[in-house]
Amino acid sequence: MFGFIKQGLKKTVDAIKTVVPKKKLTLTKNELEDILLEADVEYALVEIILNEIYQEKVTRQILEAKLLATFAYSSYAQPKYDAPFVDLIIGVNGAGKTTTIAKLASMYKNEGKRVMLGAADTFRAAAIEQLTRWADKLDIPIVFSRQGHDPSAVAYDTIESAKAKNLDNVIIDTAGRLHTQTNLANELKKINRICEKAHAGAPHRTILIIDGTQGNSAIAQAKAFNEMIGIDGIIITKLDGTAKGGSVFSIAYALQLPILYVGVGEQPEHLIKFDKYEFVNSLLDEIFAAEEEN
Repeated sequence: MFGFIKQGLKKTVDAIKTVVPKKKLTLTKNELEDILLEADVEYALVEIILNEIYQEKVTRQILEAKLLATFAYSSYAQPKYDAPFVDLIIGVNGAGKTTTIAKLASMYKNEGKRVMLGAADTFRAAAIEQLTRWADKLDIPIVFSRQGHDPSAVAYDTIESAKAKNLDNVIIDTAGRLHTQTNLANELKKINRICEKAHAGAPHRTILIIDGTQGNSAIAQAKAFNEMIGIDGIIITKLDGTAKGGSVFSIAYALQLPILYVGVGEQPEHLIKFDKYEFVNSLLDEIFAAEEEN
């Protein structure tokens, strides 16, 4: 998987190079401001970073420390649980939920775990069909119902079935209607309650899927979901298709939630466990020159 993060940041790096075409040993604060804004770091965070740098010349070491600090409050610790471990997947339509669920299921399966999917997005028939096709392709069992059926019942049946079969992991999809809709909020809260009734502690992890091409505009959306149901972690999709890779810093800083994985391509192996050090250094490698390059 080495290098996938760097590949996923290619468009962001290309955008940065329009500001600073050649690698440098140091940056001025004006250059740094232009770079961060071009990469779609939220302006409020750019100001914070600049205000905390007192040197006139910004070195790689200085910037690395400031960028890593944006992830300071966003670590994830898996809770204690009795199998199966239940992931509840939320997010708006078009963010890449279904594909990400398939990638996550494939990853679990490759780790030797036995997985079951729950198609609790009963609002759209297409969502049920798409997830069922992925389950067939991955040879993973799935619980689904007809369009319009109670999504909480699907979640309950999925967990009960997984428990009866002694499976390791359950991944439950949910409807992705606009986050401002009251009905969606009530539906998600009900699914949450029913999961707990089916299995103590479930859902053990609620994951929000964010479309990376939305950049900073996804922050308000994420805050709304967090207020609705509470989020344990974030997966950012389509990072390879955007020049807004810097928004990852803004999202982590604004929400103080862990980024669990990033999607950098269509294949199952393109769901990459997020590593803040690799992410930061993949950007810095393209901005700063090594001493011997000069």
